[in-house]
Amino acid sequence: MNVRYAKYCTEVDKYDPVMVGSIDGTDEEAHDKAIIRASEAKYKPNKGTVGNAKKTLFVFNLNSDTKEETLTKVFKKHGTLRNVRVVRDIVTGDSKNYAFVEFKHSSDAGNALKHCDGLHLEGNRIKVEQELERTLKGWVPRRLGGGLGGRKEAGQLRFGGKYRPWAKPILKEQKLSSKRKRSRSRSKERRGVNDKRNRHSAVQEYFKRDIEEKK
Repeated sequence: MNVRYAKYCTEVDKYDPVMVGSIDGTDEEAHDKAIIRASEAKYKPNKGTVGNAKKTLFVFNLNSDTKEETLTKVFKKHGTLRNVRVVRDIVTGDSKNYAFVEFKHSSDAGNALKHCDGLHLEGNRIKVEQELERTLKGWVPRRLGGGLGGRKEAGQLRFGGKYRPWAKPILKEQKLSSKRKRSRSRSKERRGVNDKRNRHSAVQEYFKRDIEEKK
């Protein structure tokens, strides 16, 4: 039986922290504190954010020195831009290594998404996605335990995104079958150990009786 499954959270039209914390999107309980924090968060997109979200790209993995002027030169090749903003720390002014690029036309944004993703820029391989903060219901950013992607070393991966899509889930029947097989395998292993122990005891008993008979 062919069962359709979603690879991306945009296909289910909702951001669920527990689902994105699962490699196949089937978890029903949070497995780390960050996911619990994200589930309890009451996040709302910044009201100060301007522009059309459907025509805006999220650009990340930027070099800390990459500025708006550099991004403008790269992205304007694919269409008319309306706004380019590198997000910075409000205290230090340092780049947070990501930016938002808004186009005048959605078709141009799609073209840039296709051609700029993976581009090498000032020593970094940049990544480009459609903005999700204002387009995906229930979105929770990384700083609140949500987001998508993440590094394996950090131990808080989030699936259902472009770079870490959900794996094809194992059906419950298959999971049960797999559990039964493992259970049978462990039973065989235990029987095998017990058989070895019984054989060892029998040999010891044999030699014990043999010694007693010779006395």
